[in-house]
Amino acid sequence: QVQLVESGGGSVQAGGSLRLACTASGQTWSDYAMGWFRQAPGHPPGKEREFVAGVSWPGGRPHHADSVKGRFTASIDHDKRTVFLQMDDLKPEDTAVYYCTVGYGTVLTMVRKGGMDFWGKGTQVTVTS
Repeated sequence: QVQLVESGGGSVQAGGSLRLACTASGQTWSDYAMGWFRQAPGHPPGKEREFVAGVSWPGGRPHHADSVKGRFTASIDHDKRTVFLQMDDLKPEDTAVYYCTVGYGTVLTMVRKGGMDFWGKGTQVTVTS
């Protein structure tokens, strides 16, 4: 089993920044991907989670959704099994619960499946205008 602990959510004004972190413990893989999805207000749990960003290991090259390119940056610390999401120039439409996900495979796997095998509990990000 894998446990994911997320941190860094909060409330910020439009144009501000937040940094999310997610640390995994438990099962390990030689090839894996860690990343972030988000679910905007009004959607039932488990439905309509949107891919935000992900990083495959080995490699470490991040991939971002078009909606956040140029504003968000995902990165990974393999030794600490932690994935980060630096969010700059936040907009009210970024308001959502952000979920960390991890599992065997690549970011392509993550996007195709709508996530990996393991999920965090989510952290709220609220952007006010």
